[in-house]
Amino acid sequence: MNKRYPTAVCLFLLLMNFSNAQISEVNFLNRDYDYGIQPSNIQANDLYDVYVAWRNAFATPCTNGRYRIKFDTPTETVSEGVAYGMLLSAYANDKELFDGLWLYYQDFSNTNGVMNWKINACSNVIGENGATDAELDAAIALIVAEKRWGNTGAINYQNDAKTLIAAIKNHEVEANTNILKPGDAWGGSVNTNPSYFTTGYFRVFGDYTNDITFWNAVADKSYDIINANLSKHSAAYNLVSDWCEADGDYSAIVSWAYDEGKSYYYDAARTPWRIAIDYVWYGNSKALDYSVLCNDFVTNKGGFDQIYPGYNQAGVAINTTYKDPTFTGAYATAAMSSNTQSFVDNGYTELKNQSTSAYFGATLRALYMFALSGNTYNPLNEPVLSVIELDDMPFEIYPNPVSDHLFISFRVPEQRIINLFSVKGNKLLSKIVNTSEIELDISHLSSGIYFLNINKESFKIVKL
Repeated sequence: MNKRYPTAVCLFLLLMNFSNAQISEVNFLNRDYDYGIQPSNIQANDLYDVYVAWRNAFATPCTNGRYRIKFDTPTETVSEGVAYGMLLSAYANDKELFDGLWLYYQDFSNTNGVMNWKINACSNVIGENGATDAELDAAIALIVAEKRWGNTGAINYQNDAKTLIAAIKNHEVEANTNILKPGDAWGGSVNTNPSYFTTGYFRVFGDYTNDITFWNAVADKSYDIINANLSKHSAAYNLVSDWCEADGDYSAIVSWAYDEGKSYYYDAARTPWRIAIDYVWYGNSKALDYSVLCNDFVTNKGGFDQIYPGYNQAGVAINTTYKDPTFTGAYATAAMSSNTQSFVDNGYTELKNQSTSAYFGATLRALYMFALSGNTYNPLNEPVLSVIELDDMPFEIYPNPVSDHLFISFRVPEQRIINLFSVKGNKLLSKIVNTSEIELDISHLSSGIYFLNINKESFKIVKL
């Protein structure tokens, strides 16, 4: 895995005094993925800036600790937006917002255990039944939350994640076909949405619930549908239609959608991002094949700055009067499958430059930037993080990330001063040691970034 940017740029940020809330420490882990290339031109404040802007614009409190995400009509909230917010807040370590969104999701869930898709502010349901993409994002966000914060608080994230995954399996996957339905109350073989195919998530669900065969079958069927849709309509490159039947034909039951769901428009635009996650997490060959099609399309059009919001399946642009990060950013995430660093960097630059105040584009822009920076990591992975390589140092620090007890092993025992600081610079612990190994109990500390100082040399420690 190629490095994205110097470790000196690894991001630790304190996020405070939002216009609409007081929240605890937020940090970004910027992990390297197991597969692909990540941008090398991400700046230290990029994630901070995009998260602050998104949170201030769209996250708003209800009562009793609940939060919602404002939709295009600001008095409304959709389940998709709540789940997007759960993803962003989980990966940003924003526990207050995450818990508030999950409580809101639960308040408006139906008898199948999935959130009704549209809510009037903090009060009542105005759009009944679930939208499957919301459930998928919420479930993976709950797993991220469990790995970051554990299950000892008011919310048992693990139990809730497994319960939601079971609801998806029972109500949002068509029985006996492995076809992902677009909601708990409609669709399946006669209608599905390729941009909901979060195939990397499915593999996580399988591992997390010990149901690997089922969820791998759902992932495989998703690729079958994508490839059938591309083949049947002689589509250019990656341009799947917004909606389709399981055999690839156009759906006959979405007459309300733009072009009756036959174009690569605001639904399908997310597909490259969804599939890119499967590649960077698992190196899946089918995900790579689709991502390469995306890269080839960008190259054919002349670069990321020539991507427009929507195409018919032949590759003709629907509108060339503006640009939208909804489309550009999804292609930028697919670029992580490329072998060319400059191509990946160009995708990130164009995404960063395409700001918008619209709910959908602004939220997806943040999600895409999280993905590109390593802040949409596989929550089941536990990589070792450190500020610098320790191979040549006279000591080892482990494990890192750490849950409760941190160990420091010295090759040569001698007197040393060890201090632990918060990101605010507050000294939390100080010891003088002269042994070959020391154990530090940090179980009482909250999740976040800390700095371990050994004889005035500092190292980043991630507390889970």
